Amino acid sequence: MKPTNSPRKAITDVLRYFHSHSLKFIVAGALLILMGFSWNSAQLKPQPANTNDGLFLPDGFQALVVVDSLKGQARHIAVNSNGDIYVKARNHYLNGGYGNIALRDTNGDGKADIVIPFGKYDGHTYGTAMRIHDGYLYFSSELMIYRMKLKRGQLVPDSKMDTIVIDNPPYHEHQTKPVAFDNKGHIFVGWGAGSNAGQVNNRQPGSPGVGDPGSPDKGNPWLKDHGGIWMFDANKTNQHQADGVRYATGLRSLVAMDWDPKSKSLYTVSHGRDDFRLLWPDIYTPWQSAMQPGEEFFKVNEGLDGGWPYYYYDQIKNKKLLNPEFGGDQVKEGDGAKLTKPLMGFPAHFAPNDLLFYRGKQFPVHYKNGAFIAFHGSTDRAPYPQAGYIIVFVPFKDGRPSGPWEVFADGFAGVDPIFNVSNAVYRPMGLAEGPDGSLYVSDTEKGRIWRIMYKGDKKAFGTAQLAAMEKRKMTASNIKTPDEIKDNLFKDMATTSVVYSTYCVACHQNDGKGDGNRFPPLAQSEWVNYNKTRLINVVLNGLKGPVQVKGQSYNEVMPAHGSFLSDAQIAEVLTYVKSNFNNIPEIVTPAEVSTVRKMTSK
Repeated sequence: MKPTNSPRKAITDVLRYFHSHSLKFIVAGALLILMGFSWNSAQLKPQPANTNDGLFLPDGFQALVVVDSLKGQARHIAVNSNGDIYVKARNHYLNGGYGNIALRDTNGDGKADIVIPFGKYDGHTYGTAMRIHDGYLYFSSELMIYRMKLKRGQLVPDSKMDTIVIDNPPYHEHQTKPVAFDNKGHIFVGWGAGSNAGQVNNRQPGSPGVGDPGSPDKGNPWLKDHGGIWMFDANKTNQHQADGVRYATGLRSLVAMDWDPKSKSLYTVSHGRDDFRLLWPDIYTPWQSAMQPGEEFFKVNEGLDGGWPYYYYDQIKNKKLLNPEFGGDQVKEGDGAKLTKPLMGFPAHFAPNDLLFYRGKQFPVHYKNGAFIAFHGSTDRAPYPQAGYIIVFVPFKDGRPSGPWEVFADGFAGVDPIFNVSNAVYRPMGLAEGPDGSLYVSDTEKGRIWRIMYKGDKKAFGTAQLAAMEKRKMTASNIKTPDEIKDNLFKDMATTSVVYSTYCVACHQNDGKGDGNRFPPLAQSEWVNYNKTRLINVVLNGLKGPVQVKGQSYNEVMPAHGSFLSDAQIAEVLTYVKSNFNNIPEIVTPAEVSTVRKMTSK
């Protein structure tokens, strides 16, 4: 099938594809025609001209909305040499059971008028990868790396789905499986650890870490087969972890990873740990917890040890410090000075979810060979504004940053300040470069995709064009360093539940809506309403995923709170939760908590 700008020809080509497979796809193809060839035709809304869709960009850049929303939402994206876009769906269920989405613009207006889901495979909401390499489309679930051969002009590949890398269950947090490729036939796979800080009891206040940072093998079980990057043969099928090479270790959660062809090196921006204040309130203030730890930008040479779970990076002090689970107190360094320092540290909890080294020629020379990073945005900065939700640019020279990071695109959240994660209209997730050098950005919340282009005078581009974005870096509440007193969003609010504001708000948010992906909502939740005994038991003894909440699967750990909260405290917070967030009002008494505690401790 050859590329075409003719809608009539496109209809014929897609019908031919469906006809060559089965009767059920013929019916599906007909339905697509009736719907205007869009899985989401009602949602492909044209945007006003010259508004940049509410985004803030350096002078001379413009943003075009390629697709307004996708039912399956979006993680990483890839753009083919003919302009076709491939999206890793965030939610298979909402996407009709399909894990991928293909988009094509047939009339040259820059907007997708063909949107087709494809590729059925098991997956939840963490699977991330979508990359094109050497004529193949690579994509991932939480446990698998797949690929399909792309054919010239064919939008939806009809080739068989090869399994390249296989991980073993169970599902756990931080299973994202991002991929990158070198120039020697290797594929690199990020293998996130299912733990926040390597504790005996994950995310439980006061629980110590497992292992000894001073011993030769250190001993944390997560480092045996997680918390790092593995290298495999990009063209070999059915590889298990033992068939690969552990390329790097000590990296808690990896989503952003790319190979820089200029320096011929692998790079990643890793997620720092969470919950200093929640887990260690005697050591960290709310402000210190919001400010630490830094997100780390690494050049990944083989053998790199990022230090997790024993150490974290304090980007203000520019030091690796010992985590409190292993005896740290914000001062102790242990052997942190022996570890590789990151190239650069970013503010805490910004959540780096994609990395792209710019290879194109459309943008001014300032951006040549530099790195774009998509920061998905924080969930646990309360009581301060949630932060991130931006695209940044890092200039590069000789394989290292040659200047401070810059704000390239902001305004995705659509609100200021961002009080709760659910207030953010969009959250930038994936990055891809188009054949003309345009930068494509995907969003997780609605599946919107933007195409950012440069329309100004490249020769005249300089400090003046960057001035407004530099000002945003210093003043926008989602980017700047918050003032400890003035920017505390809770300072003028009456605290209705001390327990909730201390232990619950970081995950479930002030509005009880969670973050839509990692942390489930409490608002109108079946886990809050209808079964009081089950609810009390969850708070007392914790819960491990995956669990279904309001039709969506969640895989994070709900830690047991019974060991450090009294019956009265649990009764107080559950009465608060049941009396708010549009739940069914009901009082929970300390006696009821005591009864469940005794019943479940037998």
